[in-house]
Amino acid sequence: MSASSINTALIKDHFPTFNGLRNNNTSYSPYSFLLNKHQHKHTIPSISTIRAVSTPVKKEATVESKRSKVEIFKEQSNYIRYPLNEELLTDAPNINEAATQLIKFHGSYQQYNRDERGTRSYSFMLRTKNPCGKVSNQLYLAMDTLADEFGIGTLRLTTRQTFQLHGVIKKDLKTVMSTIIRNMGSTLGACGDLNRNVLAPAAPFVSKDYLFAQQTADNIAALLTPQSGFYYDMWVDGEQFMTAEPPEVVKARNDNSHGTNFPDSAEPIYGTQFLPRKFKIAVTVPTDNSVDLFTNDIGVVVVSDDNGEPQGFNIYVGGGMGRTHRMETTFPRLADPLGYVPKDDILYAIKAIVVTQRENGRRDDRRYSRMKYLIDSWGIEKFRSVAEGYYGKKFEPLRELPEWEFKSHLGWHEQGDGRLFCGLHVDNGRVKGITKKTLREIIEKYNLNVRITPNQNIVLCDIRPSWKRPITVALAQGGLLPPTYVDPLNITAMACPALPLCPLAIAEAERGIPDLLKRVRGVFEKVGLPYNESIVVRVTGCPNGCARPYMAELGLVGDGPNSYQIWLGGTPAQTTLARTFMDKVKIHDLDKVFEPLFYSWRMKRKSKESFGDFTNRVGFEKLEEIVGKWEGVPKSSSRYYLKLFTDKETYEAVDALARIENKSAHQLAIEVIRNFAASQQNGKSQ
Repeated sequence: MSASSINTALIKDHFPTFNGLRNNNTSYSPYSFLLNKHQHKHTIPSISTIRAVSTPVKKEATVESKRSKVEIFKEQSNYIRYPLNEELLTDAPNINEAATQLIKFHGSYQQYNRDERGTRSYSFMLRTKNPCGKVSNQLYLAMDTLADEFGIGTLRLTTRQTFQLHGVIKKDLKTVMSTIIRNMGSTLGACGDLNRNVLAPAAPFVSKDYLFAQQTADNIAALLTPQSGFYYDMWVDGEQFMTAEPPEVVKARNDNSHGTNFPDSAEPIYGTQFLPRKFKIAVTVPTDNSVDLFTNDIGVVVVSDDNGEPQGFNIYVGGGMGRTHRMETTFPRLADPLGYVPKDDILYAIKAIVVTQRENGRRDDRRYSRMKYLIDSWGIEKFRSVAEGYYGKKFEPLRELPEWEFKSHLGWHEQGDGRLFCGLHVDNGRVKGITKKTLREIIEKYNLNVRITPNQNIVLCDIRPSWKRPITVALAQGGLLPPTYVDPLNITAMACPALPLCPLAIAEAERGIPDLLKRVRGVFEKVGLPYNESIVVRVTGCPNGCARPYMAELGLVGDGPNSYQIWLGGTPAQTTLARTFMDKVKIHDLDKVFEPLFYSWRMKRKSKESFGDFTNRVGFEKLEEIVGKWEGVPKSSSRYYLKLFTDKETYEAVDALARIENKSAHQLAIEVIRNFAASQQNGKSQ
């Protein structure tokens, strides 16, 4: 990544008061947040516009707009340096409030162990930046070593295709950061008010559409990477680790023909204030919704012609998961269709959308600073019009696309170049113990590159066919089984780390989900649902939505100690937003809700109807009535329900035969048993 040379002198004095940016090349005047009820039922308090600034300006006799404390920290930081650079040199185990906000831009969060009582034991979580989830062999081995030497002995695969390394103490931060940088990695922009990691399907298919999606994700990530050098100044003493950027990225970044840039600024796109809040982008191909496309600020879809040649992109804007309990003016939201752009224009279109948010997103109250609130307030038509001013063109109508589906990319697959890849399920993305040891041995022995999926799993890439058997054996010995041997509930489940290290968590998530999934499976068996039946379960310890629970068929969102909100109505393809079904359900009472819901689904579902579609069709009012009147599984249902299959192999063999007769495995097995019993009875009567 390129980074401009800048003056690294420390700036300790406060900058002059922020008064907004004049944008000479655009004709759009400041707006006030007017409610557009066509977009969302919630209202947002009306405020005046607060805009980004390029460089400190002299105070003028104007009415000051309210700003959040973080905006002031950013303005006074000399492009995200001060006071973090001084705080890192102190003997204290922690850093102050301003530095805590600034270190996020460097890819780190300050944490402490909330299980411990008394004096706080501070440490830092580091998050890497891996566009498309790509991790080189060299970087994987470096991260594995760092986890043992400076972390808690584990690596966490995240829902945005990155690593999280927990437990790094302050005095080791520079060593760990510099090691990551020198091993082809980065944490720059993995957190903070700027573009985060750009998602793309993790499958390394050598096909035109997948390759083009991944190339586009790489280019977007490069376009929106900070340029002022603060990251390298802090961690490698200003040494620049340059990589050659595609000329189209440099050209798009430098283009200011429509007033998008800050002239003569060290940060031509971000200015001193960067963005109002985090910003998330995903790129994918038609049908493949492994990236949870509609939960992003910007969703980008490759559009190809009949010969498979990429021609352009459909763009969606305004998705986001975060919300605040008991504040109905905060909400999760799905992205809206914005339009289509030719392939050569994608970087300019992305830049225009980012600048629209930079100039107009709220900077007074961070709860409302995501772009979804801007679009919800303005409406998509106004947002499109303003973005077109920065783009310099009209967005074309969306191109028609096929239906979406969630693709896990687990198991063995051909890449298309004579090599194979193997997608491995990792429970909750936590690489630890024998799993960690096994993965390192295989990745090191075969010199494999890997990719992290948006579902917290890992893909081993570029495997020679002759390696498949020994790798399969080694994986099995390490407990990494093929997806057919993993409970279907676990395949799609996700949880955030939550307690004990996340300061925002109010309930368990990662530590609690194994037991929760076992309980769901137990209720399935109790009400008569077969083993191959599954639903999307996601759990978070707070309402910020890191594991995207608001897209789940069953989402559990911590709303107190050992207490959860229950969200229902997401769908397997990740295209429908869930809704709140119940509040404040204690963990020991969850089965009392699960049982009537799953039993009703089993008894009243339409053919092949998913749980999410069922809950939406029946409606929450009826489901609440069912839960309220529930007296247990009817005896006629449970007394004669037998667990017919003790192993997967038998079930799969019977299921294959049953499909020929358009029956379920359970139906066929019951018929076989009945026929056998009848023949035995007939034999006795003769």
